[in-house]
Amino acid sequence: MNNKIISLFNIKYPIISGGMVWCSGWKLASAVSNAGGLGLIGSGSMRPELLREHIQKCRQATSKPFGVNVPLIYKYADEMMQIIIDEKVKVVFTSAGSPKKWTSKLKEQGIKVAHVVSSTKFAIKCEEAGVDAVVAEGFEAGGHNGREETTTMVLIPQVRKAISIPLIAAGGIASGESMLAAFSLGAEGVQVGTRFALSKESSASEEFKNFCINLSEGDTILSLKQLAPTRLIKNDFYKIIEKAENNNASVEKMREILGKGRSQKGIFEGNLVEGELEIGQISSYIKKIQSSEIIINQIIEEYNHKLSLLEIL
Repeated sequence: MNNKIISLFNIKYPIISGGMVWCSGWKLASAVSNAGGLGLIGSGSMRPELLREHIQKCRQATSKPFGVNVPLIYKYADEMMQIIIDEKVKVVFTSAGSPKKWTSKLKEQGIKVAHVVSSTKFAIKCEEAGVDAVVAEGFEAGGHNGREETTTMVLIPQVRKAISIPLIAAGGIASGESMLAAFSLGAEGVQVGTRFALSKESSASEEFKNFCINLSEGDTILSLKQLAPTRLIKNDFYKIIEKAENNNASVEKMREILGKGRSQKGIFEGNLVEGELEIGQISSYIKKIQSSEIIINQIIEEYNHKLSLLEIL
């Protein structure tokens, strides 16, 4: 297998793990990279010096390429970027903000840059800003999401027509079949979040992982639209959010209800009642907690099998 994403990041397979808060530490990133994909450290739940520690540990655990995801609205984003430059990380995925501020500075340091978008409009702006690749994420994805609520199957072909740089599909992708579907629509790589969030190497709590692999269709919903649209599991905390939204609670009231550390409490600490539980729609498809190596091997085997069937036709 060879394509633009493989060449761009110097990886074996065009599979990238999502840089997910409370899930994507050095253990997950290095495991994905060692298995032939591109592992990302999720800096959005870290302080700057903790990110430095994770980068250094990841480098000790793998000789393969890996990267860091940085949400640009994060209060420590500037400090994170300086650490990334100092530590000579070769790949950065940015999200939640404009790529203009950092793309040229990172590329001057020889760093490959990809940016996550939820619309064609912002994909075009990314190309204009000089990013090396775009991640187009449909609203099936877990965590923070696009306000447009455009699905992956609708988004990918439109973004492909609008830009000329390499395209990575994200949102609802957890199998070789979905990877092949994304490629048929014009993507050259896939970013897999939920399945890696529920992997053995994910730093999410075992309580959270075991809860998620027992979810059914419809057990997640896009919520918190007044603040930042976020896909949540319908637990007791979500019911409080739902009631407040139905009562037209103000933005200030919603922030008060959300408070601080809700996602940490739910995902990292395993409080399934009071925590904010973020996961993608595809969680209902995932029924096992597996290693990253097994996950990548299965995706590639499924992809090749389905592709061979199509070639026969």
